[in-house]
Amino acid sequence: MCGILAVLGCADDSQAKRFRFISSCLISSSFISYLIDKFKGLKHRGPDWSGLCQFGDNFLSHQRLAIIDPASGDQPLYNEDKSIIVTVNGEIYNHEELRKKLPNHKFRTGSDCEVIAHLYEEHGEGCVDMLDGIFSFVLLDTRDHSFIAARDAIGVTPLYIGWGLDGSIWISSEMKGLNDDCEHFEIFPPGHLFSSKEACLKRWYNPPWYTESIPSIPYDPLTLRKAFEKAVTKRLMTDVPFGVLLSGGLDSSLVAAVTIRHLAETKAAKQWGAQLHSFCVGLEGSPDLKAGKEVADYLGTVHHEFHFTVQDGIDAIEDVIYHTETYDVTSIRASTPMFLMSRKIKALGVKMVISGEGSDEIFGGYLYFHKAPNKEEFHRETCHKIKALHQYDCLRANKATSAWGLEARVPFLDKEFINVAMSIDPESKMIQRDIGRIEKWVLRKAFDDEENPYLPKHILYRQKEQFSDGVGYSWIDGLKAHAEAHVTDRMMLNAKKIYPHNTPTTKEAYYYRMIFERFFPQNSARLTVPGGPSIACSTAKAIEWDAQWSGNLDPSGRAALGVHESAYDPQPQKIPASISTGNGSAATSKKQRIIEVATPSVTTKG
Repeated sequence: MCGILAVLGCADDSQAKRFRFISSCLISSSFISYLIDKFKGLKHRGPDWSGLCQFGDNFLSHQRLAIIDPASGDQPLYNEDKSIIVTVNGEIYNHEELRKKLPNHKFRTGSDCEVIAHLYEEHGEGCVDMLDGIFSFVLLDTRDHSFIAARDAIGVTPLYIGWGLDGSIWISSEMKGLNDDCEHFEIFPPGHLFSSKEACLKRWYNPPWYTESIPSIPYDPLTLRKAFEKAVTKRLMTDVPFGVLLSGGLDSSLVAAVTIRHLAETKAAKQWGAQLHSFCVGLEGSPDLKAGKEVADYLGTVHHEFHFTVQDGIDAIEDVIYHTETYDVTSIRASTPMFLMSRKIKALGVKMVISGEGSDEIFGGYLYFHKAPNKEEFHRETCHKIKALHQYDCLRANKATSAWGLEARVPFLDKEFINVAMSIDPESKMIQRDIGRIEKWVLRKAFDDEENPYLPKHILYRQKEQFSDGVGYSWIDGLKAHAEAHVTDRMMLNAKKIYPHNTPTTKEAYYYRMIFERFFPQNSARLTVPGGPSIACSTAKAIEWDAQWSGNLDPSGRAALGVHESAYDPQPQKIPASISTGNGSAATSKKQRIIEVATPSVTTKG
């Protein structure tokens, strides 16, 4: 993933901004220097190249992670006469097809993103719906000084929009680009575009499932399988080394199995070879490490295990919160191992990985779906979960990897695949243990090929493990114990006064909130993080499915008592002796955090 930051209409000679601007409203050199420093705040997302373009009082910048056309695809990008300027974070998988539809246009680079500038010339705002991929971009039309900004359908790429007191609009891949300069900022909603001509956000992505009406198309396993294979193969578009994240669970295992079947026929294989590399992270002896190795051996991948300790993870919490820009408990629990793994993957020379996010939302894979009372509520819950992905798993997968200049691609969130999967009659997705239908049965059945197996049966039908559980059950237990040692009962009594919005109800949540508020103290920042009660990653509405859940609100899959094979031990957790109970990372200053990035002792087995 790359990083973008655009400042639009920022000229102002007011007293408050006089140190940045000169009286003629032209941008002063001091302000340009200031912006360059701001742009550097996103350099982790794109360490390969930096680009900045100014047109009047508009600035478009780009921090590049070069995946396609590393030699000539630097941004911002332009049309032929440079009247259209665009800065993009994303991958356009159908760019070659779109180029063929633009025979009268001359392309300057081989970048997949350049097609956006030329499409806009022909189709205006309608070009957004023609893009098949993941993207966030800002496009400036110098002919009439207008601009548009857009974000992909599900929100795989992050984007924020802010407003300055001087009338400027700021758009950034991360809050870091906005939090010191905008009077107010918020999440740029997925599937939307902003047009300066209308000065408002509007939704361009309008699939049938978005209305939450109950679909009725009969389940066809072959149709589902073909749609997923197509989603995976289009993501093999790369000019740099890549691999797959392989936890050994159903979703990542299917990604790896499909990738390895189709890799040999791709351009990437001709350039880098057809030997697939896979990566897994976990505590010593964790469920994911064991299952990941078994799947890797079965598929014949070059497998890399990354081991971390609970203390390694705790030491990285501050960095994780700074980069993921959230205080959501579920996200931080899962982001930390991914953050540690991503650093090691990048150190091996890999710049892109394919991952399995999104399947649980689409197919009702979380264990609380066992209690869905009917197909109508089951389907509505999946719709709500997909719509919220940009605040949870998409945010985690993108920001935890981008912290180290690594890109994560997610085939389950392919637009075409989602349309196929969400059109299935939800009766087929319902969990019916009495007839052997466990969570995500329709996906498992689609790849249950007796003649040419994709995966071993016991892997294909392995029980759902949330990522933060699968890396090792003592990981969450250790986090809770660490928070217990750093947050007192007295602090919790005042939680409502200190944090009236999304008040933390556990010591772990309070601990994360303290760190988040030091990095992002603005009210706008805290409002970007979702809240409300949850059980095993459910929405608040789904808690009504089981009366017992209201007394055990925890996002771990093990909270689904009576469903998860390793449900929580009812006994209180003790603080592991190996975990530091000193002052902890919460006492570290922001300045220290930025300069002194922790280096956990993560070991590697290649």
